[in-house]
Amino acid sequence: MRSLEENIESLSRAMISEAKADAEQITAGAQAKAEEIRQRARQQAEAERAKILNAARQEADRLRGQVVATSQMKARTMELEHREKLLDSVFDAARKQLSSIEEWSEYDQIAHKLLHEAVQQLGSSKIQVRVDEKTQKALAKKGLEQLSKEMGTEIILGKQLSQGLGVISETVDGHLQYDNTLETRLDRLQNGLRSPVYRILIGETL
Repeated sequence: MRSLEENIESLSRAMISEAKADAEQITAGAQAKAEEIRQRARQQAEAERAKILNAARQEADRLRGQVVATSQMKARTMELEHREKLLDSVFDAARKQLSSIEEWSEYDQIAHKLLHEAVQQLGSSKIQVRVDEKTQKALAKKGLEQLSKEMGTEIILGKQLSQGLGVISETVDGHLQYDNTLETRLDRLQNGLRSPVYRILIGETL
């Protein structure tokens, strides 16, 4: 029969062994839990990293799109500004050439047409017209009286134009006026002519 000391020692060893097993089990559980936590943290970090990278890519794409759109808009604006300057220079050159029209051999016919349109626009039985010196000479060849008969309107010659080439008609009371000078006609036609003129400038066929 074992002695009391032996029983105590045996019991003590058993308790120590059990405690060690429990400790190992607890340690293993703690390690597994820690690994689970670390894995979850890695997954969360990876998801967060992917989220941040995706947001960064989207922001970069947005900024790139803005830069491209801004650049395209600036290029378009510069193109339009260049086009407008080019067209303005063309029409300015045309205005400078208007004075040479009075030297054309057919200017008498042009003067009669300008007068006819100017008188028709007012539709009055008595019209006063103002013309430049060259146009006055062209109209005088046929005579205002004869022109009045042809148009069925009494035409009175007013004060000579100091600027412009063509005819300005007005009612005798001065309430209505129609400017049919070549300069004003060009101004009226300019907006409608800009597109076809530009197409000609860049070599397109109308």
